[in-house]
Amino acid sequence: MGMDQEEDEDSRRRMASLQAARAALRAGVERSRALSHALARSGTRIGEIQSRLQAAEAAVRPIRAPRDALEGAGPNIDRAVGPAAAVLKVFDAVHGLEPPLLAGAAATAQDLPGYLALVGRLEEALRFLADNCGLAAQWLADIVQYLGERGLADPRFVADLSQSLAKLKNPSAGDLDAGLLAAALDVLEAEFCRLLAQHSAPLTMPDPDNKPTTKPATITPPRIPAAAVQKLSLTLDRLAANGRLSYCTTAYADARGDTVSASLRALGLDYLREPAEDAQALSPSVELWGRHLEFAVRHLLEAERKLCVAVFERRPEAASACFADIAARAGILDFLKFARAVADARKDPIKLLRLLDVFDSLNKLRLDFNRLFGGKACVEIQSRTRDLVKRVVDGSVEIFEALLVQVELQRNMPPPADGGVPRLVTFVPNYCNQLLGDQYRSVLTQVLTIHRSWRKEAFDDKMLVDAVHNIVKALEANFDTWSKSYEDKTLSYLFMMNTHCHFFKHLKSTKMGEVLGDEWLREHEQYKDYYSQIFLRESWGTLAPLLSREGLILFSKGQATARDLVKQRFKSFNASFAEIYQKQSAWIVPDKDLQQRLCHLVVQAIVPVYRSFMQNYGPLVEQDGSASKYVKYSTEDLDKMLSTLFMPKQPRRTGSLQLRNSSGKITSAMTGLYRSASTLQ
Repeated sequence: MGMDQEEDEDSRRRMASLQAARAALRAGVERSRALSHALARSGTRIGEIQSRLQAAEAAVRPIRAPRDALEGAGPNIDRAVGPAAAVLKVFDAVHGLEPPLLAGAAATAQDLPGYLALVGRLEEALRFLADNCGLAAQWLADIVQYLGERGLADPRFVADLSQSLAKLKNPSAGDLDAGLLAAALDVLEAEFCRLLAQHSAPLTMPDPDNKPTTKPATITPPRIPAAAVQKLSLTLDRLAANGRLSYCTTAYADARGDTVSASLRALGLDYLREPAEDAQALSPSVELWGRHLEFAVRHLLEAERKLCVAVFERRPEAASACFADIAARAGILDFLKFARAVADARKDPIKLLRLLDVFDSLNKLRLDFNRLFGGKACVEIQSRTRDLVKRVVDGSVEIFEALLVQVELQRNMPPPADGGVPRLVTFVPNYCNQLLGDQYRSVLTQVLTIHRSWRKEAFDDKMLVDAVHNIVKALEANFDTWSKSYEDKTLSYLFMMNTHCHFFKHLKSTKMGEVLGDEWLREHEQYKDYYSQIFLRESWGTLAPLLSREGLILFSKGQATARDLVKQRFKSFNASFAEIYQKQSAWIVPDKDLQQRLCHLVVQAIVPVYRSFMQNYGPLVEQDGSASKYVKYSTEDLDKMLSTLFMPKQPRRTGSLQLRNSSGKITSAMTGLYRSASTLQ
């Protein structure tokens, strides 16, 4: 019993101990939870305290730094901040320029000089920033490095600031003004183009009736007012100073080149691009070419060169290059190419005249060419011009020196079958007259002088006269050869009469006649008279003796005999007259005065004799029933028939001279008025 009580008591004590332990554990858990909540609430405060401690540590770091480091930091900071402040002040000025510079075309149209001044200020500010921004950033970087190395600032702050300053050491232009200068330059480019477009109007060619002279014509000034030229020049200076010269030259060349091209297109220059191959067909175009080239050089390109010099005043090389571009766009090379086509045309005497025309035009513009195209930028124009001049000179001399040979080659050609003047005889004197005339003599002399100078030889005007004289003498030698080729002697006399008459009449009072002299002309006049007399004596002069009165007896016992003689003489006369008339009806005398004079002499030689014979002996025959068989012509019939002899049947073409190459083959000939033919007819 007692043991049971003890066991119960022991159990109660253990239960109480367990309950007490449970209560203690529960209390401990509650305290742990409370502590955990308290720690969680204090974590944020600890972070703030830690941050404050770090800031406090940074604030007190200079106090903890060495004294000499702290004393040196102040002056260094002052030296770095001064330039930085100046840079910032310029930045503020740049931002202040934005509104007026971004106003656009309205600002330039209203006050271009003011706008250019603003651009100049912006450029000056950007140059200052470019020169000093990097330096100021470097100084700031140095002081930051100083602070970092000596522990005078937070390392992280120092690192961030150093990185930012590094970007400012080498800033680009766009970084300095945010593209403000580029935008302003775009506005100036637009204004430059606007000024060009506003004042680029085509120029009209002067009255073509004003013949070109050796002196330069009055130069028409460019249609751009001086004020506009000044604006263009100032605008170009600003653009060129900022690396936009190439744009300016291109825009300028485009605008002015189009203007010059429009001026020339109005002239109708299609003939420059499709030249004919024949010199005669080229003649009208060559005359136009000379006038148009003078207009292009002296009126258009001369004015353009002056304008280029004024606009590109401080940039002569750019002015030369731009002018060369304008000249190319204007088609100056097309003018040279056309002249080259003339030089390359088929060989022809008329080609010599066209080549002299080309040389004369080029020579008149020689000083203009040297002045306009003498620079390096126009080297192609110079090269083509020199080549053209050489070809023109060589071609002219080649044709001129070949004239004598060509005249001699014609000697073997048959003369005209009708006894008329050969086309060669008509052509050569006229041609030589042209060469010796005022228009071509000095030009040909100059060409020959230049060509001889290339060979280190001399030449003078007398040598030209001698050369022409030799050509004429060769032609005179042809006369004898041609006259001997006629089977009918009387036709050869008529031929010689015609040719000598032509020489005398068509060379009298001409340049060539002056060169040959009056005595030479009188000789041809004498030859004309001489051959006309022989012609009359050997042909129509043989008819009058056929009507002789010899042997005729009019007494009654001899009438039958007389009648037979009269019939016989009428018959002989009729036969001879018909033969001569039929033959000579195909012959001609081209000169009207000579034809009338010759016919008059023939009439005087025949008709009076025939009339007298008819009056005296006609009745003897008329009494016969067969009178019409013997009296075939009345006096009036003879007069009419003889008065219409030797008249040209149709207008004859002017003569030509065929040119042959060294093998003797004809390579080219005249066309049109100077058309070639297989004979000298």
